[in-house]
Amino acid sequence: MTKRIIAVHVSALALAWAGASHAQTTTSPAPAPSETPPATDATPPAIAPEKAQEIIVTGSRVITNGNNSPTPVTVVSTQQALAVQPGTLADALNTMPVFSGSRGSGSNASSTGSVGAGNGAANQLNLRNLGSQETLVLMDGKRVPPTLISGIVDVDSIPQMMVSRVDVVTGGASAVYGSDAVAGVVNYVLDKNLQGLKVQAEGGISQKGDAGHYQAGLAWGTDLFGGRGHFEASYQYLKQNGITRRTDRSWLDQAGVTGAGTTGNPYVNQTGLRLSKITSGGYISSGPLAGQTFNADGSLRPYQAGTATGTSALEVGGDGAYYDASLIAPLEFNQFFGRFDYDLTDDIHFYAQAGGNFKSNQSYADNVLLQNATISASNPFLSDAIRSQLAGQSTFKLSELMTAGPRLGVDAKTTQINLAAGLNGKLGKFDWNVDYIHGSSVLKTTSTNNLNYQHLYAALDAVEDGNGNIVCASAAQNPDCVPLDVFGAGNASQAALDYIQQDTHYRAATVLDDVTAAISGSPFDTWAGPVNVAISGEWRRLAFHSSSDATPSDYADCTGIRYNCTQGSTLLWQNTFAPTDTISNTVWEGAVEANVPLVNDLPFIKSFALSGAARYTSYQTSGQYWTWKLGIDWHITDTLRVRGTRSRDIRAPTLNDLFAPTYISIVRPTDTLTGTSPTVPAYNLSNPNLKAEIGNTFTIGAVWKPSPVFDIAVDYYHIKVTNAITQLQGQTTQIQQLCYASGGTSPYCALQVRPGGFDPNNPDDTNPANQVTAWISQSINLSSIETMGVDVEANLHTSLFGRRLGVRFLGAYQPHIYYRQPGVPTIDQAGAAFGQLGAAAAPTVRLTGLVHYEPSDQLSVDLMERWRNPMKLSGVPGEVWENNHLDSFATTNVTLTFKPTGVPTGEFYVNVQNLFNAIPPTGGYTGNGTRAGYRDGYAIGDDVIGRQFTAGFRMKF
Repeated sequence: MTKRIIAVHVSALALAWAGASHAQTTTSPAPAPSETPPATDATPPAIAPEKAQEIIVTGSRVITNGNNSPTPVTVVSTQQALAVQPGTLADALNTMPVFSGSRGSGSNASSTGSVGAGNGAANQLNLRNLGSQETLVLMDGKRVPPTLISGIVDVDSIPQMMVSRVDVVTGGASAVYGSDAVAGVVNYVLDKNLQGLKVQAEGGISQKGDAGHYQAGLAWGTDLFGGRGHFEASYQYLKQNGITRRTDRSWLDQAGVTGAGTTGNPYVNQTGLRLSKITSGGYISSGPLAGQTFNADGSLRPYQAGTATGTSALEVGGDGAYYDASLIAPLEFNQFFGRFDYDLTDDIHFYAQAGGNFKSNQSYADNVLLQNATISASNPFLSDAIRSQLAGQSTFKLSELMTAGPRLGVDAKTTQINLAAGLNGKLGKFDWNVDYIHGSSVLKTTSTNNLNYQHLYAALDAVEDGNGNIVCASAAQNPDCVPLDVFGAGNASQAALDYIQQDTHYRAATVLDDVTAAISGSPFDTWAGPVNVAISGEWRRLAFHSSSDATPSDYADCTGIRYNCTQGSTLLWQNTFAPTDTISNTVWEGAVEANVPLVNDLPFIKSFALSGAARYTSYQTSGQYWTWKLGIDWHITDTLRVRGTRSRDIRAPTLNDLFAPTYISIVRPTDTLTGTSPTVPAYNLSNPNLKAEIGNTFTIGAVWKPSPVFDIAVDYYHIKVTNAITQLQGQTTQIQQLCYASGGTSPYCALQVRPGGFDPNNPDDTNPANQVTAWISQSINLSSIETMGVDVEANLHTSLFGRRLGVRFLGAYQPHIYYRQPGVPTIDQAGAAFGQLGAAAAPTVRLTGLVHYEPSDQLSVDLMERWRNPMKLSGVPGEVWENNHLDSFATTNVTLTFKPTGVPTGEFYVNVQNLFNAIPPTGGYTGNGTRAGYRDGYAIGDDVIGRQFTAGFRMKF
C-alpha cells in the first residue's frame, strides 16, 4: 500500500517504546538518511546511533505525518519492547494498557482447543477486550492471512527478526482497511533496508527451575545491482517449555467457584477443591460397599469426605480427586523470511517476499473420568474378599478420576506460508501500488491420549477365561481389547491405557488470496495547503477445508459390551472435530479517502484539517455494507492540538461462524434445575444466516507538548457494536435461569435437552432423573456491545546527574463494557475477572510505567512497572456472592544492559521479570463446571510464572 511518507528519526530508546513511539508527538525535520542524528538532551537516549527511518502513517492512506493523524497511533519499538519483556513479541505488546484480554499460552484454554479453534494456546491480540476478532492484524499495511479456523491471526506467525516496530491504531479503521478493524489495527512494520548481519540469542528460566525459554535468531541484508536492488533474509528459533501441571504452583490450590449464586446458596470463591465422591482409586457409590474407596493395593477404606460446598459435586479437602491441567502451554517455532526489492526504473519499484512459520503448542487437561460407571461384581481384578462381600448382586457403581494415567492433550502444529509481491511507483505527482498476497495456513491438531469410549467400556467389563486369564467379556467383538484394572490408583496396565486412549488427528487448511491496488496524491491545493486523496480497491478470497479421524458423528459399536455403552447414543471419542468440505467467501471492496486542510495561521487555529474515508464492501456470503470515517486535526498552537474521529465499521462473520459442521464436546457443568452435574455432550452449531456486526466509534483527544522534552496525550473513545454475533450456550447459569423463570416457555429452553419439563416448581422436573442429557450452543446476531474509556500517554526525556533519563507512562481507564441481549439482564464485563463465553479479565484501570537511566556509557537500567486495579469475579447482575472481589495485582521488571568497551555494535543484557515474585490472587468463573483443578484459578493477564531470569546478547556486523 503506497502512501505519502515522512522521514522521521526513530531512536532506539532503551525504554520499551520511545522516540517516535507515539505518532501524536511533534517531530523535528529528519536528517538525510546518510546522516547520524545529533544526540541532545531533547532527544530520546539511544543505544546506538541509527539512520533515519521512514514512518508510513498507519490508519490512513492520505495522512503524511503522524502528528496530523486524527486517530491515536502508538508506535512500539520492537527491539526495546522485547528487551524489557523477553519472549514473544506478543508478550511484549500485551504490556501496553490498550491491550486487554489477549489470549496466549497461559489463558486457561480447554483441552479441546476450541478457544483457539484447534489451538487454544495461540497468541491472539485483543484491543479493548472486545475480542480478538475485532482487532485487525496487518503486516506493512496489508492483511495477514488468518491462522485459525475462527479467522483469528496467531501473531507468532509474523517474522519477529524483521519487525522494526509495531503501530497500534486504537480506533475503528474499516473504511481504510476493511472488515475486522472495529476495535483497531495492529500493524507490524518490517525493516526493509537492513544492511549487514545482526544476531541475537537469549535464555531464561523461572526461580523454580521451570518455564525455561530459549531463542536465537539472525538477519542479514545487502544492496545489490549498484543499489537498485536489496535482499534480506532472517531465521529465528524460539522455545518456551511452559508449565505443564497446575500443581507446580501451590498458590493455585485447585481454586474455583462453588454455589448457585442465590441468597440461600451464594457463589463462593474457594481453594482446595476436590471432586465429591470421585477419587483417584475409585469410589463405590452403590451396593453393600457404597461409601468406600480403593487404596493403591486394591483394598478398601471408608471415604473421607471433605467440607461440603454450595456445589454438591465439589468439596474442600477430603479424598476427592482433582485434575492437574496445564498452566502454561509449551511453545516452539521456527521462522523464515526473505525479501527482494528492485527498482525497475527510477519511478517503478518491485518487491517479492516469502515467509514461513512452523509452530507447535502443547496443552494437557482431562484424565479419564468414570462417573457412576457400572462394574461387574465378579470382575476378576477385585480381590476375593471384596467379591465375596458383593455376593448376591451383579453390579455396582464406580466413580473415578484416573489421575495416575495419561492426560488428554492437544498438540497443535501450524505451518504458515505467506507470499507477497507487488509494484509501486510514481505517476506524475501521484503514488500508486498493486500488491498480491497468498497465504496458506495448515493447522494439524493431534488429540493425544484421546479417550475411546467403546474401548473403555469394553475394557471395564473384565472376566476370567477357562485358563485363568483375565480377558474382556466382549473379546469376540473387540479382539484387541485389553482388560482395565481401575481398582486403585496406578493399577491399570500400560497396555490397557494404550488401548483406551489413542491419538486422533484434525487437519484444517486456510488459504487467502488478496489483490489490492491504490493510487494517492494531491490533485490540487486549497488556500490552506494540498488536498491529499487516495482511491483503492481490493479483491480477496478466503477458503477453508478440514479433515478429521475423530468426528462428532462417530458412535461406539456396543455389540457385546454389557455395561455403560448404549448403541446409537454413546459417542466413540471424548474429543472430536468435525470435517468440513471446502467453503469459501469472496469479497470485493472499493474505497476513497481524502485529507483537506481548511484553515491556517489564524488566532487559536494554527491549522485545521478535515479527513474522511468511505468504503463499499460486498461479501459473497454476508451481504453488502458501507463503512465510513470522518476525522479532524486541529492544531490550536504549536504545542497544543485536538483530534477526533467518528466512524462506522464492520466485522463480518467468519467461515467457521457460517458453515462449521456440528461440533460436539463433552462437558460437566452444573444442571441448576436438578442440582446434578452430569457428563453430557454439548452440541455447537454454526449459523449460515449470520450478518456482519456494525461498529460505531467516536474518539476525541488532545496532545500537549509544552517543551521538546515532555509531551502528554489524552484520548476518549466510545465504541458501540450492534448486530453483534454472540454464542448462546445452554449450559451457562444465566441462560438456564432464564429458561426456568419462564416455566419452560422461553426460547432459551431449546438450548438444553432433558427427558421432562423445565418447571422449577414441579418436583418431577427437578428430580435427578430429569437431569439434562445434552446442551446446545449456537451463534446468532442478537446482542450489542458498548464500551468507553480514556487512554493517557506521557513522555519525559531529560537528564539526572548529567546522565540521560527517560520516563514513560501509559494508562487505560475503561469503566464499562456492556453486553446487551434481549430478555437478558445487561452484563458489564468491565472490572470483572471472568465472564461468559470465554470473556477475559477486564480491569477498569491498567497502568504501565517505564524508566530508563544511563548511569554510564557502558551501562543502562530499565524499569517497568505494571498495575491493574481490583476487580469483581463476575459482572453478571443478579448473582449473589459471598465476596465478589479479586485483589489488585502489580509486577516489576528490571533490565541491565552492558555495552562492552571496544564492541560498539554489541550489548549484553540481564532481565528479571516479576522482580518481587508477586503472586496473583486466585479466582474462578461460575460457568466452568465442576472439574476441580482443570482451569481457572487466576485472571488472564496476571503473571503466573513468578520471578524469571533472562540473559542474552545482541550484535550487529
